[in-house]
Amino acid sequence: MVNVYEAVDANKVKSAIVVILFALFIAVAVYFISQAFAVYQGYEPGGFGIAGIALIVSGLLSLGGYYFSDSIILGISGARPANKKKDFNFYTVSENLAIGAGIPMPKLYVIEDSAPNAFATGRDPKHAVVVATTGLLDKLTRTELEGVIAHEMSHIKNYDTRLMSVVAVLVGMVALLGDWLIRSTWFGGRRSRDNDNSAAGVIMLIGIVFAILSPIVAQLIQLAVSRRREFLADASGVSMTRQPEGLISALLKISKDSEPLEAANKATAHLYIVNPFKEGEKRTVGWFAGLFNTHPPVGERLKALREMI
Repeated sequence: MVNVYEAVDANKVKSAIVVILFALFIAVAVYFISQAFAVYQGYEPGGFGIAGIALIVSGLLSLGGYYFSDSIILGISGARPANKKKDFNFYTVSENLAIGAGIPMPKLYVIEDSAPNAFATGRDPKHAVVVATTGLLDKLTRTELEGVIAHEMSHIKNYDTRLMSVVAVLVGMVALLGDWLIRSTWFGGRRSRDNDNSAAGVIMLIGIVFAILSPIVAQLIQLAVSRRREFLADASGVSMTRQPEGLISALLKISKDSEPLEAANKATAHLYIVNPFKEGEKRTVGWFAGLFNTHPPVGERLKALREMI
């Protein structure tokens, strides 16, 4: 048996390691791509130069999504505000868990869809939203619902939306830099410069390699961060309810339900507690395929939760 607090701490450490590795990779990739730009433009390598422009562009593009993501996602999903009388269990469970977690009561919304699922969004606990489908509210017991809502509130309390926004900015910056370098060297022709030497050639080669591979690797690490935060939210959710069985039973019900969620799309799928594209979830087996998943396999999550019983 694993103590729930030990599980939370272990997941925080693992998540921090993945984030640190991600930051280091981004720093190395940005450095070499920037140096390759300097060589291509005929300047002496040094500094980050164009990386600052890419960071600003990527940051501005992500800023709008960061501040308006909840409104955008709710509009895409067709969610309605929850009603305390009509959605009594959803409202009271969320209210009790918010008090216990010491966070403001999030806004509650319901998607009219019989497929059971849920997600949380919002840039911080004061601007948080928890969304559940009617299928989830109808098919889960109150204890199971507590497990799901605790998981979603853990995402809010752990500032997962903010973390993933920062990660998205860095991924976008690397993608922009790589795209600019490839387009410049492919379509711009060879620039005349005074620093034509073997060292400059090596830097240029390394920069091009990073420009090609970095967006893919950065995306894979971004997905790894997302999967690790799911494990953390599971453990943190159990620390709120003190009932691993509730979340275990809920995950089993949601994953075994074969109905895909019609309101979900590729832009919002990563938010849900379980991959809403049920057919895709069943096909993605194997280590390599798992690298491209936004969610860890349900079996692995259940194994980790059962160790807390």
